[in-house]
Amino acid sequence: MTRNKLYSLLLIACFAGFIYLFYRQYSSQNETLRFCIIKNVTGYPCPSCGTTRAVRLLLQGRIKESILLNPFGIIVAIIMTVFPIWVLTDIILKKETFFRWYKKIEATIRKPWLAVILIALVLLNWIWNIYKHL
Repeated sequence: MTRNKLYSLLLIACFAGFIYLFYRQYSSQNETLRFCIIKNVTGYPCPSCGTTRAVRLLLQGRIKESILLNPFGIIVAIIMTVFPIWVLTDIILKKETFFRWYKKIEATIRKPWLAVILIALVLLNWIWNIYKHL
């Protein structure tokens, strides 16, 4: 993936995420409306079910509740806060610090032992979501 493509995709994804968070925060929709295709089709939550609500709880300062709902919320909140600032700084300063970091992380994650650990963490989170009847 090229630098420009990565930066564009990341900025678009974060922007869409902020719009969705804002929409969910201030909409008068019933909280039972869910967009998870896996949950709607199977009745079981996916590993990321509850992430939006966890981020919203973080924004309200309810950190413990956020972690208990879905620990992925913290990761998503960090990504949505740090990455756009980093990418925009790179664009403005005409640098590639984020792109080089991304390439290093991508290479690291491809190591089998680390991939197994990360997959196990996702599976544990999925079991946690099923256990909570999320």
